[in-house]
Amino acid sequence: MTIKLNSDKFKMTNFSEKREVFINLVNTKAEQSEQDAAYMDMVNAMADDARLAAEDAADKKFNELSNFANKGLSAEEVKFFNAIDTAVGYKEETLLPQTTIDKIFEDLIAERPFLQEIGLQTTGLRMRILKSDPSGQAVWGKIFGEIKGQLDAAFSEEEINQSKLTAFVVVPNDLLAYGPVWVERFVRAQITEAFAIALEAAFVAGDGSDKPIGLNRQVQAGVTVTGGVYPVKAPTSTLTFADSATTVKELTAVMKALSVKEDGKLVNISGKAILLVNPADSWDVKSKYTSLNANGVYITALPFNLRVVESEFVTANQVIALVADRYDAYVGGGINVKAFDQTLALEDCMLYTAKQFAYGKAEDNTAAFVYTLDTTTPVA
Repeated sequence: MTIKLNSDKFKMTNFSEKREVFINLVNTKAEQSEQDAAYMDMVNAMADDARLAAEDAADKKFNELSNFANKGLSAEEVKFFNAIDTAVGYKEETLLPQTTIDKIFEDLIAERPFLQEIGLQTTGLRMRILKSDPSGQAVWGKIFGEIKGQLDAAFSEEEINQSKLTAFVVVPNDLLAYGPVWVERFVRAQITEAFAIALEAAFVAGDGSDKPIGLNRQVQAGVTVTGGVYPVKAPTSTLTFADSATTVKELTAVMKALSVKEDGKLVNISGKAILLVNPADSWDVKSKYTSLNANGVYITALPFNLRVVESEFVTANQVIALVADRYDAYVGGGINVKAFDQTLALEDCMLYTAKQFAYGKAEDNTAAFVYTLDTTTPVA
């Protein structure tokens, strides 16, 4: 049985409201302290809504859970989540079982199309990125002549510093009696939602100060970084999608820009280019390239196999054009959990803090461009 956090009775109303506040603060580039406070309010609201949903579902499904036993969990998971029932006071930091971490990672990708598009990967706690830049040439000559051509590859190694992402999970004590299956899914649901929102916000618009460097930030060689904060990219030009000819012309310029690395070398971006837009703007964009074909069927298609992907963290009336595999996005290490049974004792709940490490940065400054979106331009 799964925990349906979006059931008819529990619409996660408090969480949705707090999430909108957090997203608005990120998009308006509010002070970091305001963003941090809003994020914690969002996690608190999610915990409250999830607790109500879980308690209601638990009351209705007691018999079902009794027969569910430990189906679907590994021995390591059963041991870990059974231990929650016997936790007393402060426990040493514990690593979630790898199988649960894998499920959380899969849920992150499934719930957030943007994270899937950029190829979010898991890795160890410490990372080094090894890059190569092949150069040289093959030389024609006589069959029995000397070998003249030489191919060189300049390798560079970059050790990166990951940022810590934290959240917390509240487990009502009444749920502990229903076994590790229930607790595991309850914990996983909350960690997944909290981490997914925070990761997407950082990968799209993170300023690089104790968080990943977002796609909307300048990362060119020699960029001025003040207090760990990378500057925001200015819009390159305006996309209107005014008519078919204009759309082809505008998107040709986008594709040409994305096809050249910062050092001037060409890169193949066929099938890899994405237009990242705010959900409120996505329908305006889609309406511009939706047409009725000869069979009376509406079709939606952009030139050059470009895909439109939505993210709440893209500023309204803007588009981020990017090459999917030219943004490095990683979550590293396991998810560490600490348990506290006194913090929420009056609420009859257990508190679990969770942390994860993440890294994100574009390969260079031409991996992504910001454009102004103006779909009000009339068709000529």
